Amino acid sequence: MRKVYSRIETIAGNVISVKAEGVRYGELATVNTRYGTSLAEVIRMRDDEVSLQVYAGGRGISTGDEVRFMGHPMQVSFSDNLLGRVFNGSGRPRDNGPELTEGLIEIGGPSVNPAKRIIPRNMIRTGIPMIDLFNTLVESQKLPIFSVSGEPYNELLARIAMQAEVDIIILGGIGLKYDDYLFFKDSLEEGGALSRTIFFVHTASDPVVEALLVPDISLAVAEKFALKGKRVLVLLTDMTNFADAMKEIAITQEQVPSNRGYPGDLYSQLASRYEKAVDFEGAGSITILGVTTMPGDDVTHPVPDNTGYITEGQYYLRNGRIEPFGSLSRLKQLVNDSTRDDHRALMDGMIKLYANYKESQEKKSMGFRMSEWDDKLLKYGEIFERTLMDLSVNIPLEEALDRGWSILADCFNSQETGLKSELIKQFWPKKDEESGEATA
Repeated sequence: MRKVYSRIETIAGNVISVKAEGVRYGELATVNTRYGTSLAEVIRMRDDEVSLQVYAGGRGISTGDEVRFMGHPMQVSFSDNLLGRVFNGSGRPRDNGPELTEGLIEIGGPSVNPAKRIIPRNMIRTGIPMIDLFNTLVESQKLPIFSVSGEPYNELLARIAMQAEVDIIILGGIGLKYDDYLFFKDSLEEGGALSRTIFFVHTASDPVVEALLVPDISLAVAEKFALKGKRVLVLLTDMTNFADAMKEIAITQEQVPSNRGYPGDLYSQLASRYEKAVDFEGAGSITILGVTTMPGDDVTHPVPDNTGYITEGQYYLRNGRIEPFGSLSRLKQLVNDSTRDDHRALMDGMIKLYANYKESQEKKSMGFRMSEWDDKLLKYGEIFERTLMDLSVNIPLEEALDRGWSILADCFNSQETGLKSELIKQFWPKKDEESGEATA
């Protein structure tokens, strides 16, 4: 039987408090006002005082309004009918389509028991050389994209959504600008990927509590599809907005702040979401890529700092490129040996030469005399950045590997690369007799 209370004790912004018993954390309630009915969620319990976050905000609520507890936490519909649809942060249609009410599942459940997980072993191809070749994305991995405002991280996510070799894409937008929301929607429609995509979007103008719901709804739906045998890729942007929503609610509740005003359980809150990445034995998998914007490009900011302890590496997006030095996929070694024999060695060799190129570039900018070797490195770095690092490059892994060998052959002789003789014998391009250019 639902519990009904007709007296609200306090109203502070979007948070209301009532005296209630027998309710639980995360339980939903309805608040009936003269203007209609709003959903609210239990966010704190202290003795018999229960605080609820009102989704639509506290405006128009009076102390005499009725609060009716529903006896369950937030639920979302689960079925194949979700595919191709766009929903808001609380799981209601945003695309003018019908509301889905069948197969309701609870969100925010526990992570999968580690005993039920298997070791990641499959590569997810994206067509982006700086991922596929140099920092391979592995099925069931959890990786953040560290970036700053103004970088094309949403464009990168859209490309991954369109090109990743997975069964289902779940795109969770948190605090999106409306233009970014339309960009995702239009890009996926034009790219033909909307039919395998589910989009949960919270815009900057929506109630702040819905920002906290987007990751939980996205991951709850992802888990159900994974258990049905689907390879699911969850893309979240932006997890800093998620943390800022946590901070805003914590301030409203007058919690004692931690580092830079964020709540003390920031690490646990982030970990509980990222740890949903899993590969099920005999079923599907969940892979998570979450954008984390860094205010002032400060990696010591609490959100990226805590995220780095949870995830399995990171992609650094700077100057419109995935940086090869700061980026790291800690699981890539689990799959690189099973792609092509030259993958691991070519990856290491090219990055080493690119680091030498950066040193030569610095020497040139400082006016030092340049050697023949420096000139080769400068040529190499320019070609490498233009033909492999540029995010507009869209080629399969095998073509990226062949292109890597061609770049090396155009800039160096085989002995200067530091690569093993047996690999050079097998993969070093032959010179075209007429043009003199290297061919794979």
